[in-house]
Amino acid sequence: MTDNINTFRSLFQIDVAKYVEMKGQFSYLSWPFAVAQLRLADPTAYWEVRRFDGLPYLSTELGFFVEVAVTVQGVTLSQIHPVLDHKNRPLLAPTPFDINTSIQRSLVKAIALHGLGLSIYAGEDLPDLNEGGEQTKPPQVLEKPKLPAKVTPLPGADGHPARNEWLTDAQLRFIKKLIADTHSDTDQLLAYFGFESLDTIPKAEASRVIKALESKRRAA
Repeated sequence: MTDNINTFRSLFQIDVAKYVEMKGQFSYLSWPFAVAQLRLADPTAYWEVRRFDGLPYLSTELGFFVEVAVTVQGVTLSQIHPVLDHKNRPLLAPTPFDINTSIQRSLVKAIALHGLGLSIYAGEDLPDLNEGGEQTKPPQVLEKPKLPAKVTPLPGADGHPARNEWLTDAQLRFIKKLIADTHSDTDQLLAYFGFESLDTIPKAEASRVIKALESKRRAA
C-alpha cells in the first residue's frame, strides 16, 4: 500500500506543463510523454484496450465509446472515453483514426487516474503539493450557444409533430439522470436552450444539452 501511495504522489508531482498540447480550446497531455513517465515510475506498468464483442469500441444510441485500463503497482484503473471530434462533440460515424485517437486520450486519462497529469483535468496548471500553497481553479464559463432557426417538424397522423423528430427514450433518460446528478433546475435548463419540455427536445439538439450537463458535472 505504501508503494502505491508513493507512486501516485511521485506521478502527481511531475511537471507536465511543457508536454500539454492545445487543440482548439482544449488541453491534452502528450500520450508518448505520459507512457514514458509511467514506465519510468513503474517498469511493470501495463495497459489494456478493452474489447466489446471483439471490437475496440462500444456503439450505443448516444455515440461510440472506448475503454482503456492501466495497471500500476498491481492497481488497475480504467477510463471510458467517448469518441469525439476536434470540438469535443460526439461522432456518430467515426473513422478508424477517430477510434484510435480516442483510445490514446482514454489511455492518458487512465494514466492520470494514477496521478500523472491529473491536475490538468481539474482545471489547474500544475500540481502544487507544497505546504501552505494555494491552488486556484479558474472559473469555468459556459457560453450560451447560438440557437438554430426554429424548425417545425412535419405533423404525424394525429396532427402532432412526429415522435421520431424528438430525442430518443435513451437520450431522455440520460438527460434526466444528468439533471439529477448536477442538481440542475429543469425549467431553467429548458429556458436556457429555448425548449418547451424535455421530451420534445429535437433529436438533433439532444447532444448539445447532454454536453452542457456533462460539463457542469465535471466542473462540480
